[in-house]
Amino acid sequence: MCGSGSGRAGHNDARAIERGGDDVTDHVSTGSLRGRTVLIAGASSGIGWHVARQAAERGAAVVVTARSVELLNALAARIRSDGGTCLALPADGTDPEAVEAMLSAAEAAVGPIHAALLNIGAGPAYHLPTATVGDILGAMQANYETTVNFLVPLVARMRKRGGLIAHTNSLAGFLGIPMQGPYSAAKAAVRILLDTYRTELRGSGIRFLSIYPGFVATERTADDGIPAPFEISTQRCAARIVRAMESRRNDVAFPWQTAALTRLLRVLPKPLARRIMLGFVPESWLDHPTPIPRD
Repeated sequence: MCGSGSGRAGHNDARAIERGGDDVTDHVSTGSLRGRTVLIAGASSGIGWHVARQAAERGAAVVVTARSVELLNALAARIRSDGGTCLALPADGTDPEAVEAMLSAAEAAVGPIHAALLNIGAGPAYHLPTATVGDILGAMQANYETTVNFLVPLVARMRKRGGLIAHTNSLAGFLGIPMQGPYSAAKAAVRILLDTYRTELRGSGIRFLSIYPGFVATERTADDGIPAPFEISTQRCAARIVRAMESRRNDVAFPWQTAALTRLLRVLPKPLARRIMLGFVPESWLDHPTPIPRD
């Protein structure tokens, strides 16, 4: 793995990030991102791309990672052209050894990571009567296992000094949403895991932030066929995430309309909740589903 843009530009960015962290205290789980080194996993597009840019605009030194070297380098160049500091370190998040190597390379280049956003996963439309074992377990790998690949080594590092680990979850992780069953299950698994980390590592100096957006208009979801009431833009979602990272909260859910509907559905009798959720699903899907989109 290598930094964004090999040669002098990459080295200069690494030194700039390292200087930015010189006067930052170790326990940085709350407060402004200015002067802090922030890792964004899943930064090559969508929500993560916008969070990286907005964090850099707020004065954070940003380390971005994803699989696409080309997209990461383009993002890093964009941030630098806007006056920010960014280092790109590509890695395959499904490979725990690759993630570990990326984190070690980041620390060698810029010093400790003060905050991390795990913006990981995907949620295509699933038709459970025809979904295969591979479809369902693939959702678990993309959304749960990949998150764990980042979470465990970050916790090991931050236990020594404190920090912030934020995760882009979903309001779908609270319910069995039609057309999103495997995705909902995987997000629920991460939700419970982070809740347990938060409990067992109390007093460690690590803040675990769970972020629960509703429907977000990204390139990946544009043609997935899933109804998206109260959908918000990626820019608005990213702004809420950055504000949450600078807050003292452990859980943030938005927009308020979708969050309120989710809370209501969780307390209603299950037969009634199912009828309400099915009311959002096109009748054609139940009888003649479209193919499951593939990456």
